[in-house]
Amino acid sequence: MAGKIAIRTYAEVRAALLERREIALLDVREEDPHAQAHPLFAANFPLGRIELDAYAKIPRRDVPIVVLDDGEGLAETSAARLAALGYTDVAVLAGGVAGWREAGGELFRDVNVPSKAFGELVEAERHTPSLAAEEVRGLLDRHADVVIVDARRFDEYHTMSIPSATSVPGAELVLRIAELAPDPATQVIVNCAGRTRSIIGTQSLVNAGIPNPVAALRNGTIGWTLAGLALERGQERRFGEVSEPTRARAAQAARALADRAGVQRATLADVDRWRSQQGRSTYFFDVRTPEEYESGHLPGFRPMAGGQLVQETEMVAPVRGARIVLVDNDGVRANMTASWLAQMGWEVHVIDDVPAVDFREQGAWRAPLPSLPRIRRILPETLARWQVAGEDVAVLDFSPSAQYRKGHIPGAYFVLRSQLADALQALPRHQHYILTCDDGLLASFTAPELDALVEADVWLLDGGNRAWSAAAQPLESGDTRLASPPIDRYRRPYEGTDNPREAMQGYLDWEFGLVAQLVRDGTHGFRVI
Repeated sequence: MAGKIAIRTYAEVRAALLERREIALLDVREEDPHAQAHPLFAANFPLGRIELDAYAKIPRRDVPIVVLDDGEGLAETSAARLAALGYTDVAVLAGGVAGWREAGGELFRDVNVPSKAFGELVEAERHTPSLAAEEVRGLLDRHADVVIVDARRFDEYHTMSIPSATSVPGAELVLRIAELAPDPATQVIVNCAGRTRSIIGTQSLVNAGIPNPVAALRNGTIGWTLAGLALERGQERRFGEVSEPTRARAAQAARALADRAGVQRATLADVDRWRSQQGRSTYFFDVRTPEEYESGHLPGFRPMAGGQLVQETEMVAPVRGARIVLVDNDGVRANMTASWLAQMGWEVHVIDDVPAVDFREQGAWRAPLPSLPRIRRILPETLARWQVAGEDVAVLDFSPSAQYRKGHIPGAYFVLRSQLADALQALPRHQHYILTCDDGLLASFTAPELDALVEADVWLLDGGNRAWSAAAQPLESGDTRLASPPIDRYRRPYEGTDNPREAMQGYLDWEFGLVAQLVRDGTHGFRVI
């Protein structure tokens, strides 16, 4: 993309969505402003992280990309940065968020909105059964035959959970429930923090035809808290292994459901062909647990537990209209996940009966990255000596604000890369600037920008904050030096244990209105079976 940046209008973007042509609509603001107002399928894709995210999340370099902001000037910079990474069809949305609104487009609040809106549509059309918090508390008090399963990630469950609940993340439910509730008379209750994952989890069990009575905990831990009931903290209850007969029955039910939803089948030969296919974007996801993935997975597949993939689809697959390929080793989790993605308008394929020997790669997934800039590096021990000696040093930390609050190098400033120039204006000038972040990657891409803005030495902390901690160097915590506002993280009303009641109730009220917003927007393409 040379010369003048292309412009795409609301009408052009809407037409692509309605015709299900591939398009990546990217909101390049930080997460908090994104969460205040954005188009339905605008994926949050912050300017500061483009090099870290682009190759993994936008696999085809010639896919149509439209970037947007709300007049901050980030879109143009992002378009140029994407072009420098080799993307050839990049444009800016005419008028940004305001232009979308003025053209008659619907704007949505919060994050993961496509998935949450879809969950509300599922409940509205399928009348997903649910029980109020007071009803569930009554069952527990009467020692009724009831099993509560928490469909969130384990770390969310560990933070706060319903009394007696067991952690069973969403895609695991159909595979595991027969072992957790073997008596078909046992009442099964599915909860999450708010509504979406409990609705999808409950409806998954209903769709798969489990014999037990099943219901969602209405409004999740938010509803529990608003009812004045106490949550547990720090629980460790997890699902166990399943027998082969249980797996086989669950696989049969999941396959029948996937077939009904229009899920397609794929082979490893298809995977090889699609990797090099021109003119088509394909995402490859392993929907098992992180532990299973690391013990052995197919080459080129990214780990994304199935329940979270349904909940956060746009975070890992921002190209609307792309193909998604899923794999597991049991015939249940991929099919259940695919059944939902197909209803959300995706072309989804599941690979069947992969031989165990083909899960040959081990270890954590690594995102593909562009070449790292060449920058001078400084060891943690050297930086520590400089600080003790009183050298004129400023440490700029580009970690997420949550990580910065948890622990950072003493004296370090929190800085957003997207607001680097503004942050420098607010800080005193220094002779040496040391850049860091959790692992050093984001800081390394930021170093050339800082070098162009200051007349001083710019260094990269070798290994980032992890290396600093590994060298037994001290940390401080809290919002000690915020050179940028911590808008990289939207405060979710359903996370944590200290949310105001008004925020929790406001979140529920917002979710209740999502179906009406889908109707007004008209681009979703959802189909509930």
